[in-house]
Amino acid sequence: MKTYVPTEDCSIGALDAPCFRNLLPEEIELVRNSKTHIIFRKGENLTKQGAFASSILFIIDGLAKQYIEGEGNRNFNLRVIKSGEFVGLSIAFNSHRYDYSAVALRETTACLIEKEAIVHLIKGNGEFAFNIINRYCEQNSRLYASLSELMYKQMNGRLAGALLYLWKEQESEDIFPYLSRKDIADFAGLSTESTVKLLKSFEKDGLIKLEDKNVVLLDLPNLEQINVKG
Repeated sequence: MKTYVPTEDCSIGALDAPCFRNLLPEEIELVRNSKTHIIFRKGENLTKQGAFASSILFIIDGLAKQYIEGEGNRNFNLRVIKSGEFVGLSIAFNSHRYDYSAVALRETTACLIEKEAIVHLIKGNGEFAFNIINRYCEQNSRLYASLSELMYKQMNGRLAGALLYLWKEQESEDIFPYLSRKDIADFAGLSTESTVKLLKSFEKDGLIKLEDKNVVLLDLPNLEQINVKG
């Protein structure tokens, strides 16, 4: 169950993103009065695809995955969400529902900021708007890259690309230990069975090392080649 924390515990100081650093006093007050501090346990949804959206989430601390829900149990993972990132930015521009789901991979602390407050800041503060649009474009770029991999790459290339993406996202903490083999498969757009076989093949070729749930990339240049050639 999600844990709600008093608003005072979600201070502006905790919102460590460039767009929040140069707000005017009245804008700071607007954000302070429009947010809720929530702790999501591992496995809990931050957003649900198709659900009515009234808040944009800012991740203070945590790790989550963003994904598109398909039919049955087939999902496609779009990106990893880390501390300092936003979830649900699209609702500030053209949507009243979440376009995707996001689930916590470990305990995740977030501030939910009312959509109307973010829209007000975008319209009234040019620097804030620039930073928000920049982040929105970065998220869309990742979406386009994911679609490109699905359309043009073979299985080896898809898995190599997914492993490289996840490896490069490990700036402050390991990500692979929080991911199941199905999670990795969903990042590559493959079945779990195919992913397990390919991982073992990559390990046999000396490209990676499998350590329980963890995956260690040993030969980045050759993985990059597989990724490029697809």
